Amino acid sequence: MESRPKKYPNRLGVTGWGLGGRWGVERYLYTIHRLTGIGLVLYFILHIFLTATRTFGQESWENSMSMVNSPFFMLMEFVVIIGFVFHALNGIRLILIELGFAVGRPEEPVYPYRSSINTQRPLMIVMMLLAGIFIILGGYDMFAFAH
Repeated sequence: MESRPKKYPNRLGVTGWGLGGRWGVERYLYTIHRLTGIGLVLYFILHIFLTATRTFGQESWENSMSMVNSPFFMLMEFVVIIGFVFHALNGIRLILIELGFAVGRPEEPVYPYRSSINTQRPLMIVMMLLAGIFIILGGYDMFAFAH
């Protein structure tokens, strides 16, 4: 007798792709961590190209710097600050978990995992609060002292 693969109805539809359905907070942090990593790599490539315009002479350098000093690029630099701060602090959280400092004592693996809720969740809350503070300070420094 031939076994047929089971078919499960897609109750989430297209929104399940973007919103994750029943994802936990950690899964959203994982996705945002990956996206900010890609964004930071793209920013660094753009930064290298803009800095390289210096080799084409003073006029080329001044043209690229006048473009970068626009309000749009200031806003995009703030988005880079947000991405960098989130990526850095979430990365520190992940390092602490991977090295075992934020895992908690060994326990029976029964869902919901108590180590995740009792140890990792408070660490996530502290790191995201710190990220919020650093983002606010970075925005204040960037926009209050803009020349």
